[in-house]
Amino acid sequence: MAWRDSKASGKRLMLFMASIVLGIAAVVSIQSFGENLKENIALQSKALMGADYKIDSDQPPNERVLRIIDSLGGADAREVSFPSMAVFPNSGDTKLVGVRGIEGGYPFYGEFETVPASVATTYQQSGGALVDATLMSQFGLKTGDSLKLGERLFPIAGSLVAAPGMGGIGASIAPPVVVPYRLIEETGLIQVGSRVDYDFYFVADPGQDLEALDEEVDPQLDIENADMDTHISEGQRLGRRYDNFGKFLNLVAFIALLLGCVGIASSVHIYVKEKLQSVAVLKCLGATRKQTFMIYLLQIAGMGFLGGIIGVLSGLLLQQSFPFVLQDFLPFEVEVGLVPDAILVGLVLGILMSVLFAMGPLLGTWYVSPLQVLRVQENNVQKSRRAIALVYGAIVLFIFGFSLWLLNNIWYAFYFVFAIITVFAVLGGIAKFFMKMVKRYFPHSWGFAPRQSLLNLFRPNNQTVVLILAIGIGTFLISTLYFTRDILLARASIDGAKEAPNLILLDVQTDERETASMGITEEGMEVINSIPIITMRIHQIKDSTVRDIIADTTSTLGSWILYHEFRVTYRDSLVASETTIDGEWPPTDWRDGPIPISLADNVAADARVRVGDRLIFNIQGVLMETVVAHIRSVDWLRMQLNFNILFPSGVLEEAPQFHILTTKTPSETVSASLQRKLVKRLPTVSIIDLRQIFTVIEDILDKIAWVINFIAFFSILTGIIVLIGSVRTSKYQRIKESVLLRTLGAKAKQILHITALEYLYLGLLGSAMGVLLSLLGSYLLAEFVFDTTFAPSWEPMLIVLPGITLLVLLIGLWNSRSVLQSPPLEVLRKEVS
Repeated sequence: MAWRDSKASGKRLMLFMASIVLGIAAVVSIQSFGENLKENIALQSKALMGADYKIDSDQPPNERVLRIIDSLGGADAREVSFPSMAVFPNSGDTKLVGVRGIEGGYPFYGEFETVPASVATTYQQSGGALVDATLMSQFGLKTGDSLKLGERLFPIAGSLVAAPGMGGIGASIAPPVVVPYRLIEETGLIQVGSRVDYDFYFVADPGQDLEALDEEVDPQLDIENADMDTHISEGQRLGRRYDNFGKFLNLVAFIALLLGCVGIASSVHIYVKEKLQSVAVLKCLGATRKQTFMIYLLQIAGMGFLGGIIGVLSGLLLQQSFPFVLQDFLPFEVEVGLVPDAILVGLVLGILMSVLFAMGPLLGTWYVSPLQVLRVQENNVQKSRRAIALVYGAIVLFIFGFSLWLLNNIWYAFYFVFAIITVFAVLGGIAKFFMKMVKRYFPHSWGFAPRQSLLNLFRPNNQTVVLILAIGIGTFLISTLYFTRDILLARASIDGAKEAPNLILLDVQTDERETASMGITEEGMEVINSIPIITMRIHQIKDSTVRDIIADTTSTLGSWILYHEFRVTYRDSLVASETTIDGEWPPTDWRDGPIPISLADNVAADARVRVGDRLIFNIQGVLMETVVAHIRSVDWLRMQLNFNILFPSGVLEEAPQFHILTTKTPSETVSASLQRKLVKRLPTVSIIDLRQIFTVIEDILDKIAWVINFIAFFSILTGIIVLIGSVRTSKYQRIKESVLLRTLGAKAKQILHITALEYLYLGLLGSAMGVLLSLLGSYLLAEFVFDTTFAPSWEPMLIVLPGITLLVLLIGLWNSRSVLQSPPLEVLRKEVS
């Protein structure tokens, strides 16, 4: 019976199915690609690291670390890396680069992809440099040209296209330059305060248990401020990074699926309402409640299963495009394949969500009376409140359970479900409020067509709420992406105030400070900041030394506090990015005893200290006792120099230190000229142009927004299908209205006008509510999360809002064209047939 009835209602049921196909396709494609990515990372983790494992440190290895390295058979290769300025003598241009000095046969897995290919193995013997291919293209360099690093000139042996450890934001800001390890000392670039990383690479013996080795050796290295990473742990870390982004995309796809399910619930509601007469007839002929209920339940489940199959196949095809879509974020090529778990998830989602969201309307078949056959008027079937509550409860529990499975965090899942319910409730409430206001303040003075179009919004079997939900959710997603991007860019942007620097000189030694300052002032600019920097580590927290804390397996202190080399400055005032939380700065009553210091709130929280607690620092071999006198919040998102720890003036002036100088250049041309001049005088100084960093950040956010928009497009497309389905399922009601209006003398032009206005109202209201809701959400994000002024972009208002409104109008008119173009008798004959 279910099969026979479904053949008669095939087209309408196909629209039910189409509502969830895109959502399932999005979920399956992201799940499948995520699993493929994990497998690829596991398979290529050795090539990503270039070795089986490595020992790394941000300071030269001490005797204990060297003994551990020797006990492991000695390193098979080693590397020293740091940022520095490169000078191109042919043009005089300069650029901040990431210098990598390598010795040995590294990489042992993967390869240096170079042009020409032979230089990947000969550059160490020839003493040449491998220069990032993008950098060579940007500055018009070619093989055989020269590159100056510090005090040494290197011939460019070839361009570096790809290499293990190459990629990420760091490579965008400071492109890699690979040179022989033995020549690093001749550059003179490693000085006091230089940020240098030391890596020692190892090839494991066949069958060696790397996880056991890591568990045994890593704690010993931690005490010496070094670390061990295996290719397994590196792959897991990389996998978690992409997994978090994948979870977010999954939630966006899941919203598209939920939107489709709302369309199913609305369409099934209309469909079942049309079938109540048939159900009553079947009950008169002896059919039981269960039988009539199962007829339509099987139809919906069948359509859900079919939708799941089509969605799975579409998702598998869609994932083939992901390596191209995500190519800017992946450090390797991903091979995609079938993932059984993702396929099973798609099929289960198709059936389960179709049945769950259709269950509410389907309850009408259970409670319909056989006497419905004799009733002329349509009466609402009274359903059990308990049954309705159970259905809605099951829907909420399923959404929560699926969100928990995606996010693996109960609170995140709770917040997601709460946000979804809130958005749906707000949009639904606005739609109902709008209809109520139209009824109460109906514009009786308007013309016939505008009045009739408003009446259509709250006629029997109207789709106003569902259409506003579909339109509003899609608009909300797209608009929020735009607004959030604006917030992030605003937080990272360079303040345009006169005193805000945009050029930073790093690693300026004390005897170089005057020369650097003169170079800036000679170009007509002023030195905005000259900040002294002293490096130190925490030796003791309260009564426990760092070594004791590391050995204590029950310690809850943030581990980074124990190993971090802090770069500290001294001053007696706070800057704009700092706000006092506790204590006072500068201290007014300090005369002798422990030295008062100011801590950033994140350091105080991770070190579990408060105002009055004592810390001992190791300042390059000298122990200094301090007391926490002040705790402050720091806005780390501001593009300016911020510090975890502040000392008062008059304490560290004689300590070994280097300096950071800042200035503001009026243009990129002046900035480039100043950089060339300074690097020529001070070849060991590194210079960062904040404008270039901002450009990189903006480019990355644009790429991320493009990827998210690609997935969010499924929500818009699902909303379009829901819109088409809603129009099609309410078509018979429009046919009756059209016939009545045409019989009473209305012209096709008038009916077209009525239909156009109705969809104009729906599109405008839904998209406007979506934009306004995203404005509110983005404002709250800016105010309470990012702590910044919210300045919304114009794209959602000038592009998204009118674009979606126009789209809704066109879809509504296209689906109503047959009713508008046919005479009343022909339409009635088609309906009867």
